[in-house]
Amino acid sequence: MAEAKKFGWGKWVAGAVAVAAGGAAYLYLKERQAKAPRHELLASEGAFELRRYPAMLAIETIQHGSRDRALGNGFGLLADYMFGGARADKDQDDEIPIAMPILAEPASGGSWRIRFLLPEGMTRKDVPEPGEGIAIVEIPARDVAAVKVSGKPNDKLFADKAAELLGWISGRERVAAGDVEHAYYNSPLKPGTVKQNEILVGLSL
Repeated sequence: MAEAKKFGWGKWVAGAVAVAAGGAAYLYLKERQAKAPRHELLASEGAFELRRYPAMLAIETIQHGSRDRALGNGFGLLADYMFGGARADKDQDDEIPIAMPILAEPASGGSWRIRFLLPEGMTRKDVPEPGEGIAIVEIPARDVAAVKVSGKPNDKLFADKAAELLGWISGRERVAAGDVEHAYYNSPLKPGTVKQNEILVGLSL
């Protein structure tokens, strides 16, 4: 396996990532260094926020199965790419730092779309061509409503918080646009049950 060019321990961890927890180990080691994308805070009320994000680049994969299974498989594949694997050109093996959160949303046919955000300032020409199952995408500039979700992620918790967020949006006379997204700020390997996550909903401008 080629030696990492930016982080000496990266390739060693990548091997563990591929075997254990579908990429969760990668996130656990990197999450404290990762930066959230810059945004403008439009409004805040308790756990709820309205934000304005600029356009962002991301890599994404579509995975089938339950939320947990899709996340595990998606994390593993995208983490491998970020470490220098899963590339069309095997010589392009520089590591790429990620931005938090990791995004997940339902896709067609019972599948899930999993996204890793790319660093601010990175352009398409800077992004190595991914291998099979990974696409480079641009998330357009948008307004987003968010609600913080504390506790170990599960489907019921996320569904309840999504309903609360949609009710809050309606009360502010804004219109939801698109599917509910899950935003993960902590890897599944973080000890304990206290997790920092969010539910996001894009808004019509």
